Order: sequence, then C-alpha cells, then structure tokens
Amino acid sequence: MYTQKVMDHFSNPRNMGEVEGANGVGMVGNAKCGDIMQMFLKVNDDGIIEDVGFKTFGCGAAIATSSMATELIKGKSIDEALALTNSAVVEALEGLPPAKLHCSVLAEEAVHAAIDDYYKKKGEPSPVQMKSGSCKHGCCSGEHHHEE
Repeated sequence: MYTQKVMDHFSNPRNMGEVEGANGVGMVGNAKCGDIMQMFLKVNDDGIIEDVGFKTFGCGAAIATSSMATELIKGKSIDEALALTNSAVVEALEGLPPAKLHCSVLAEEAVHAAIDDYYKKKGEPSPVQMKSGSCKHGCCSGEHHHEE
C-alpha cells in the first residue's frame, strides 16, 4: 500500500519536465522493471541547484520518487545533492512497499548522473566518478545502466 505522501507526489508531481538551460542532465534505467528517469539540473555559479526537473517513464512509485528527489535537492548545493540517498527519498515519502524500493535507488542514481554530467560539461573531475562502484559513474549497484 502506498502512503498518502507517495500518492500526492504521484498525482501532483513537482518539478516535472525539462529545465531550460540545464547544465547537468542524467538518465538512468532499470532493465528489470522498465523504469527510466531523466534528471535536469540548472546549477548557478555558486554551485547551488537553482532549478531541477525530471522526466520519468515508469510506475507511480518511480514518478513519486523522482518528484521527491527534486524537492530534496532544489536550492541545495551540489555537495548536498550528492549526499542524497535512496533512504532519504523513502523517508521523505513516509515509506515505500519493499517491491518498489528500487525506484528510490533509481532516483538517487538519476541525481548522481546529472551531477556527473554537470562536472563533465565543466571539464572538472566528478565526485560521482570518484565513488567506488561497478559502473563508470560509481553510483550503481550493477543492476542499472546509464545512457549518455
């Protein structure tokens, strides 16, 4: 069963759509369930995420976790956004069914992929790539893939 907060973010998603002038864009997908998330960041010169948006193809939980992830990082620094965890997304949504926890992981990874793209476009080393992990972005458990 979904919480009221999950239903609210599914029915009334926040920050949905592309962001004009985005300087960080990341896309991740989960082959097991078919969910695809694309995250757009507009980071100002001070390293603050002044705008964020998402496009998600997937279930209600995928849409809700995308929406909540954008709410949690909007107005925050890149470092604060990089610290976003799937657990924080789940907690902010007041829970997810166990079978839908992978959606929160995907939301975390979409944020990290957009941050990685931001650093790539700046020509700077990405803190995402410096994390240990099995994918080139350093944020995956091996189940997900990133599309450039």
